[in-house]
Amino acid sequence: MSRTEETAEVPGVLPEELTGFIGYLLRRVYAQFSANGNGGDSDSRDFLVLDALTGRDWESQLDLAERLGINRTIMVAVIDRLEARGEVQRTRNPDNRRQYVLSLTGLGREGVEARRRAVAERGARLTSVLTPDEAARLDKLLARLLPESAQPLVQGTEYLVAQAHHRLRKHGDDKLAGTGLRVRHYGPLSALDVFGPIAQQQLADMLAITGPAASQLVDELVKSGLVSRGRDPHDRRRYALEVTERGRESLVVVAGAVAGLAADVADMLGPGGEDELRALLLKLLAPTHSGPAFSENAKSSVSARG
Repeated sequence: MSRTEETAEVPGVLPEELTGFIGYLLRRVYAQFSANGNGGDSDSRDFLVLDALTGRDWESQLDLAERLGINRTIMVAVIDRLEARGEVQRTRNPDNRRQYVLSLTGLGREGVEARRRAVAERGARLTSVLTPDEAARLDKLLARLLPESAQPLVQGTEYLVAQAHHRLRKHGDDKLAGTGLRVRHYGPLSALDVFGPIAQQQLADMLAITGPAASQLVDELVKSGLVSRGRDPHDRRRYALEVTERGRESLVVVAGAVAGLAADVADMLGPGGEDELRALLLKLLAPTHSGPAFSENAKSSVSARG
């Protein structure tokens, strides 16, 4: 994800038409946690690796990276950083000289305990709107969205949200492999299909994303021939966005992937789990959620066009 994507969400409003999707709500909660947390991505990955190494040495750096959902190139940088700080050591695997065994040093064990306390305090602050039982239930439901092998390795609501968000995003995009499309294209294409032609800022308002994020999305879609920029018939001084015929065909494909992802999520969460998780995520967002964005802006857009 680019920095523009990571900081795309505008707090305070939610597009009502997208709140039915667990993946979308996770993205919003992830953005909220990122904005209010103290640690960055580097701190998050450092803790995940150190915490995973507290229970055992790890014979394969690649296997640990896959279970934690960390890109292998980034994992090398994480281990390099932890080794430089004296918290992790690499030793040759006697059974496979091409692999390194990863283990915690004494300094690493001290460091992970301090981080664990900080993570617990931050998690309690980020989930303060939930009761203890609700927070525990949230963690259980989020863990179901991770591969079974990764579930024991990821602890804390903050990290469960991040891992679930990244993994669902990848799972959805994998369904679109080879098409050049992404799950994130669903929102803008569906909004433009219903309400276009509209100005780019109106699209940003409908999706509750920042101007730079909207610009990046629109540039992708225009470059792919899915959206066209033309003069706004109601204001010749600005451009209006409209879905092309190819865009409408692509929307069918993206919508199919989104529906497939939603079905997979429902299956992973089990009976009643989807409704439970949606309610808990919405409760986390409630303090900064002032009301629906998509419908209100959609109405004003339609009114403006007569």
